[in-house]
Amino acid sequence: MNTVRWNIAVSPDVDQSVRMFIAAQGGGRKGDLSRFIEEAVRAYLFERAVEQAKVATAG
Repeated sequence: MNTVRWNIAVSPDVDQSVRMFIAAQGGGRKGDLSRFIEEAVRAYLFERAVEQAKVATAG
């Protein structure tokens, strides 16, 4: 799978929360943060697409 590098900046609180969440899931290995971010972005985009479809069909 091809990948693209992102440089992102988040608050220390978000950083700590995400890392603690990943660790609690048994993670913490190389690539876990990238997988978490990719899954979160995909879920966000899907939710927005569903919302847009609902608005389009309701109007």
